[in-house]
Amino acid sequence: MCLGIPGKVEAIEGKEAVVDVGGVKRKVRLDLVEGLNQGDYVIVHAGFVIQKLTEEEAKDLFNAIEELGEAMNW
Repeated sequence: MCLGIPGKVEAIEGKEAVVDVGGVKRKVRLDLVEGLNQGDYVIVHAGFVIQKLTEEEAKDLFNAIEELGEAMNW
């Protein structure tokens, strides 16, 4: 099973970005998605941004993850 995680782009340098994923900052590659800017919301999988999200889509995903955590008593 594959799991993509939503995050927010904090900085971009060349083909790499720093993305905030739930308070954890990770360097990821941008080879698969073009036209990203600082502040954009994205889906990260296996160290690559695989999709750009709207702010509304990102908020929906953040809420779903939080609800899942509560349901599983995390």
